[in-house]
Parts: sequence; structure tokens; C-alpha cells
Amino acid sequence: MSLSMNVVTLLYLVASVCFIQALKGLSHPTTSIRGNVFGMVGMAIAILTTAALIVKLSGQAAQGMVYVLVGLLVGGTAGAIMARRVEMTKMPELVAFMHSMIGLAAVFIAIAAVAEPWAFGITGAGEPIPTGNRLELFLGAAIGAITFSGSVIAFGKLSGKYKFRLFQGAPVVFAGQHLLNLVLGLATVALGLVFMFTESWPAFYAMLALSFVLGVLIIIPIGGADMPVVVSMLNSYSGWAAAGIGFSLNNSMLIIAGSLVGSSGAILSYIMCRAMNRSFFNVILGGFGGEAGAAAGGAQQQRTVKSGSPDDAAFILSNAESVIIVPGYGLAVARAQHAVKELAQKLTDKGVSVKYAIHPVAGRMPGHMNVLLAEAEVPYDQVFEMEDINAEFGQADVAIILGANDVVNPAAHVKGSPIYGMPILEAYKAKTVIVNKRSMAAGYAGLDNELFYMDKTMMVFGDAKKVVEDMVKAIE
Repeated sequence: MSLSMNVVTLLYLVASVCFIQALKGLSHPTTSIRGNVFGMVGMAIAILTTAALIVKLSGQAAQGMVYVLVGLLVGGTAGAIMARRVEMTKMPELVAFMHSMIGLAAVFIAIAAVAEPWAFGITGAGEPIPTGNRLELFLGAAIGAITFSGSVIAFGKLSGKYKFRLFQGAPVVFAGQHLLNLVLGLATVALGLVFMFTESWPAFYAMLALSFVLGVLIIIPIGGADMPVVVSMLNSYSGWAAAGIGFSLNNSMLIIAGSLVGSSGAILSYIMCRAMNRSFFNVILGGFGGEAGAAAGGAQQQRTVKSGSPDDAAFILSNAESVIIVPGYGLAVARAQHAVKELAQKLTDKGVSVKYAIHPVAGRMPGHMNVLLAEAEVPYDQVFEMEDINAEFGQADVAIILGANDVVNPAAHVKGSPIYGMPILEAYKAKTVIVNKRSMAAGYAGLDNELFYMDKTMMVFGDAKKVVEDMVKAIE
């Protein structure tokens, strides 16, 4: 079928509208399924249109289509397998991996475009690349390289199972680190400008090498407590890398999709920075996380806590009038969301008011807890964001914390604390607090939690799923 550029432009426009509708739908749980459908339809239109356009430009329909189909089959199959096998607790690592692939794809496309610009319609055979296109290739390749290497480090930190020092959750800091980043950043820009004005291949490759190194150095000083923001930040980077390559290739779909991902990721990063009392510009430059991480290495003071059994917790919950559930990463690890829903239903049947309190950065990626609860089909009207629920903790009979730590730590109100100023769920204001954890181990920020030692707090140790299931059995 002959495909005119007018048809291509129209199809790209339809795909772009679908992407915009996808973002709009994903902004709220009740419309998230519709948003995902729009996203899948838009991406399908974009992929098929681009495949047809590649074949048209190649002038070799049969050979071109073979290459396109092979790429689609390999990438699509790998993505489907990973998506089906991934556990919710491993979702952040998968997201980081996908970001790294987007960055690497941008780098490969930039290298190919610099090597054979006529194959992409940038120039005629033997003609130099226009200065504007060289600038776009430089920016797309540099951001893509930073995204790739930074995402690899984020993947290792999120996984937490590799012994390699750079992949461990604790920040990697050294004297003169920020100065080194500044020097490398300026050198990268300088080499990119040299390439832009002279079309020097050595300058282009040197710029790429420095960008890969810079991506590593930006992420290694960031501790595990800040990984949710890093995931969002790298998401933004991957979008801008795609947009930069889109300008080089004069591909409106890449420009629009990349800009949507880049801007939405930046906005989400800003929202999360406010939720963690972090500087947005420090996040972009990889200059935060060191202070919180420094606390991680300190020895935890041995103190006594009041502990109880699931039966004790069930008795307290059964005699309450209002209960607020605070889910955390421990809930995700134990896959206890279905048991929690059953517990909430039993309490509701007994006339107890039950609500869920969600912190913006609970878990290991944005929206982690919302997805878990949605998977268990928890009613949306029972789930509240931090700013909407905090005022109710003071009137709640019981706050039950399941696997959360830093997001309920009152140390955020103490000057001098590494997390001072970070907005938290004010569970400590509830009349009684029940905390379920496997142990007294510190959270990502490496800080002791005063909430656990309050007279009103009862610790229930054990796997969240087992503990909650025992609570359900004990409630008559």
C-alpha cells in the first residue's frame, strides 16, 4: 500500500492524541484502565505507521519489512515475557531496565544518523550534516547515554542483590564528587559543541564516553530512600532523549511522544521532590541523597518496644470505630494486599470505618501502593492521598502500619534529622498504633523510628501476609 506523508502525519496525530488521553486516564485510578487502552492503541498506531514509513523510505519493501518484523518480534516478545513474569516488588527494576533501553536506543540511532545521515533523509549522499541536526544529535545522544548508564545503576540499587559496590543501596560519595561532575558535564557540552560546529567524529565519540560516565556518577551518590524519585527522573530523561532524536530525524511522533514523557516525568519528579522535601534542581543534577545515606551506616541503639500477637492486634481492631491502614514496601514484598482487603472487609462488616493512607513515595516507585491495592480490588473511595488523610489521624482509634517505615517517621519533624522537612503520614497522632514489620531494621533512610517506641504503639513482628491472615481469623 502506498503511504503518503499526509497519511503518515495524520496517523501520527491520532497516535499523539491517544498518548495524551492515556496520560489523562492514568492520572486517576478510576480511569487508569481506559488510559492504558489509549496508550496501547496509540503505540500500536505509531509502530505500524513507522514500520510502513521505513519500508517506503528504504525503497526495498521486502528486505525492509523483514528487518522491521524481526525487530518487532524480538522486542515485543521480550517485553511480553518480562511483563508477564515480573512481580510487583520487581516492577521498579523493570521500569529502570526499560529506561536504560530507551537511552541506549537513542545512542544507537544517533551513531547511525551521524555515520549515514542520507539513510535517514537528513542529507543527500556525501553532503555534510546541517548544524542544527548536529546539535539535535548531540543532545539526543548525550541524554540517551546518561539515561542508559544511570538506569543501569538504578536497576542495581533497586534490585539490592548484587555485591558490586555501585549497585548497593548506600550512597557512594567521595571528596570532590560534585566538582568532578561539573567538570565532566562542561567537558561533555564542550565536545558536543565541537561536534556541532566541525562534525568531528572523535569529539562525538568522546562526548558519548563522558556521558556514559556522567550517568553513573549522577546516580551513585543517591541512596535507596530516594530511588522512587530517581525512577521518575530517569523516565523524564528517556523522554527528552527520544525527543532530541525525533528532531534529528524529523519524526513528529518521536518528538511528541518524547516531549510528553519528558515533561510528565519532570512534573512527577517535582511533585515527589515536594513530598520528600528535596530540591528539584538537586535531583536533576544528582546532587542529593548523601545526607540521608550517611545515617544508614550508623549503629542502631538497642531499645525495647512493646510487642504483641496478631490476636492482640485483632482484638484492638475489633473494638475500634475508625481504622486507618498505612501500606508500605513490606506489604508488597509479602504480597499481602488481598489479605489486607479481607481484613478491611471484616472490619467494615462489624461497623468499623476503614480507610487507606497513601504516601506519594511509599514503596519503590511512584504509585506503587496504589497499584497493589488496585490489584486486590480495594474500593477507590477508601484510598486517600497523604494531604487528604493526615487531618484524620488525630481522630482515628487505630492506625495500622504494614511494612512502612520512613514515610511515618516523626524524625521528619526534628531539626537536624536527615529527613527533616519531609512530609509524612502522621500516624503517630492516632490513639493506638499497630506496626507490622519483619524486624526492627531501619528503612531506606537508615534512621531509627521513634514511632515504634511510643507507649501507644504495639509491634507485631512477622511476614505481613501471615500476620494479617491471622488477624482475619481472630476477628469474629
